[in-house]
Amino acid sequence: MLTIESDAVRLLAERLNEAFPLALTIVLNCRGRVVVTGMGKSGHVARKIAATLASTGTPAFFVHPGEASHGDLGMIAPEDVVIALSNSGESAEVITILPLIKRRGAKLIGMSGNPKSTLARESDAHLNVAVDKEACPLNLAPTASTTAALAMGDALAVALLDARGFTPEDFARTHPGGSLGRRLLVHVRDVMHEGEKLPIVGESASLKDALLEMTRKGLGMTAVVDGGGRLAGVFTDGDLRRTLEKSVDVHAAKIADLMTRNPKSIEPDRLAVEAVERMQELKINGLLVIDTERKLVGALNMHDLLKAGVV
Repeated sequence: MLTIESDAVRLLAERLNEAFPLALTIVLNCRGRVVVTGMGKSGHVARKIAATLASTGTPAFFVHPGEASHGDLGMIAPEDVVIALSNSGESAEVITILPLIKRRGAKLIGMSGNPKSTLARESDAHLNVAVDKEACPLNLAPTASTTAALAMGDALAVALLDARGFTPEDFARTHPGGSLGRRLLVHVRDVMHEGEKLPIVGESASLKDALLEMTRKGLGMTAVVDGGGRLAGVFTDGDLRRTLEKSVDVHAAKIADLMTRNPKSIEPDRLAVEAVERMQELKINGLLVIDTERKLVGALNMHDLLKAGVV
């Protein structure tokens, strides 16, 4: 069965002709939306094609052809493009609305397995999705034919995506609730601690002052800045352990003598996923955030990124 279906898709590529770029041009020139329609199994495929188009930069929606004859045809405007699916090209519900679609002035792209069908003749562009046989052993149930139609719809959507210069960032904007959306839309400034929540001490601070600041802010570190607010160093839980191993006098020690100078940092307008990658590469759990003048503006740790769903 899988061989039959894969052969059906392979033959589609061999059968592509000038109708495909014509259909592509029609959709690219569309000033309205793409309306996809089909009956039965073709209707299920049409819904998926509409969803794929909509999520990849081509506004689209599905209209049931039976409902279209009872009022839903009003959803189709003259500046729209209709993609109609019917394996036979003669589905009664689809054929009934073709003259009405043409009368409204909308362009029609047909997708069927019969290039001599009514749907093919009435279409401004006809995409031939014929298959040699169905994967069903009875050669009756729509199987290979629906796979071919779905593949052709995907091919059209991807060609449109490429022609429009649709980027991963554009994709993320249509999928803000997904992991890709979070990875491409969340920036460091969206998750970093700032203002009163930012752990920070001056270079003249004592180790005791630094420890109190780390305890208050709960990030497992504190930034150390110079008199101009520029990042001079960082003191972390790891630095504290190493300090205690040296039997340093906690009350007398100065943070400037114990901090890590030139710490790793990141800019606020970088993607949060870049912060994750940098921390994983450096095997650290936190980063300080600086502006172009190296002034401290924020701090974040891996917990913040996990909470934001970036990791």
